[in-house]
Amino acid sequence: MFSHIFVGANDVAASKKFYDATLGAIGIPEGKADPKGRVFYRTATGVFGITKPIDGKAATHANGGTIGFACDSPEKVKAWHDAGVAAGGTSIEDPPGWREGGAARLYLAYLRDPAGNKLCALHRG
Repeated sequence: MFSHIFVGANDVAASKKFYDATLGAIGIPEGKADPKGRVFYRTATGVFGITKPIDGKAATHANGGTIGFACDSPEKVKAWHDAGVAAGGTSIEDPPGWREGGAARLYLAYLRDPAGNKLCALHRG
């Protein structure tokens, strides 16, 4: 369904450090900057990018928005979370762990990146 997702960042270097750490913890290569200063993380299933807003205004997070990253094990979810905290992110909601609801059993962790964007790493059990 999605080809790419972009988040705004006021400090692209700080955000790149954060995403290099968190995405690296789940096996995604380091982000590469283009000549415009945008940073791209490319995978076979889509592209994630960070950029300063093109309208010149400050980047803000989406209130109510969450971006989720799929992981193939609970250990990768935990590694993603721990790398994010170490790289300037903020742990939010419950600690990483199993959640059960309806027919789903999920191992989840939540962070806010340096720009305040809400992120989740998820493993379906």
